[in-house]
Amino acid sequence: MSATALGICLVLAAGPGPTPRFVPTRTFTLAWTHSIEKTRWEEDYRVETAGADGPPVLIAGKARIKGSGAGMEPPAGAVRKGSWYEYQPALRPAVPLRLTRSHWTADYDWCMEGRCLPLSAIMPNDGDITLLYPCAGPQPPPPPHQ
Repeated sequence: MSATALGICLVLAAGPGPTPRFVPTRTFTLAWTHSIEKTRWEEDYRVETAGADGPPVLIAGKARIKGSGAGMEPPAGAVRKGSWYEYQPALRPAVPLRLTRSHWTADYDWCMEGRCLPLSAIMPNDGDITLLYPCAGPQPPPPPHQ
């Protein structure tokens, strides 16, 4: 599997909709603002292969929370750096990541190479759940078992 073929696949969980999307990337940040507390969260990820010829895997990097609020406390072990709390989540998150996207709140931000844009610029928002998982492109495979 070539390094340039690794990336992220996005598919709407609700079923028929837009074609699943393949985003060729080895690193990205997923960010959002909590709808009530207005607290910014950011999580860094990278895509690697499991062994020499293994399947793509999603690895969590550092995560950050800007401040805290009711029910939004930083996890144990978080370190304050300026106005952010930084921590290391579980290295191998459960995949697919289930991104709840509502029409009544701001969308996730998708950040790559120092540039952020709403996730809806890559995958339309149907107001439900979008599945995100590591894959090899350019044709996205079906989503992993939920």
